[in-house]
Amino acid sequence: MTTVAFGHAGSAAPVDKGVGPLLRAWRERRRVSQLELALRADSSARHISFIETGRSRPSEEMVLRLAKHLDVPVRERNALLLAAGYAPHYPETPLDDPALDALRAGMERLIQGYEPYPAMVVDATYHVVAANRGITMLLDGVPESLLTPPLNAMRLTLHPQGLAPRIRNLREWRGHLLAQMERQIALYRSEQLRALYEEVAAYPVPEAAPTAEPAEPVPYFALPMQVEYEGRTLSFISSISTFNTPMDVTVAELAIETLLPADPATVKYLHSLIT
Repeated sequence: MTTVAFGHAGSAAPVDKGVGPLLRAWRERRRVSQLELALRADSSARHISFIETGRSRPSEEMVLRLAKHLDVPVRERNALLLAAGYAPHYPETPLDDPALDALRAGMERLIQGYEPYPAMVVDATYHVVAANRGITMLLDGVPESLLTPPLNAMRLTLHPQGLAPRIRNLREWRGHLLAQMERQIALYRSEQLRALYEEVAAYPVPEAAPTAEPAEPVPYFALPMQVEYEGRTLSFISSISTFNTPMDVTVAELAIETLLPADPATVKYLHSLIT
């Protein structure tokens, strides 16, 4: 288990100030009408309109209720409360705080129990909070300059001196990762995440070795990451887990990514490493 320093995603400063324009922006982003939001929140379209235009100041409870029904991220819910003149509702506890000891221990047990398959924990800007030995194995041979904390999963994957030259289906996998970041930028409005996206999207794309055809066709059920390792091609399907109904900004922005072997050859090789 490797634990490193991490950061968090800061929110972009909104152009429109006040809770009304912010709520309207979230409603439009979610493509929800005032009437539909009113029905969900047990209110009226007229009241929603008054809130959005600044003619009515919503209560703290109403701000939280509307944010919930608009699926606003926890960090942005605090921003809505501040814009309405209320104190933030959700704390942002540092991950190394003793209050999160049980959470950290649980995540450590989870990703260690996933070995020999790779697994890691990242924050909202893909800084690696923790990683197991499966991830360490994949990073074998990556220059020390990229392994200096805080590690960043997107940089490690897409940098031309990172994993990128070893990913056989790099263009497909790169497209998948950039599209994933674009969706998160639209959701979180994070300047840090946008800066990371612009950085990694500008990396030159190294030529990857052609993918060797398997002895028997493999019916992949999701796009695999096919990475060269010690003369063989390992194939993984990525799965990302987050916490349900988080009550803390830090916890809300953590994600556990596991790499599931996508074919029998990868399973056999990884298990051979621990026998």
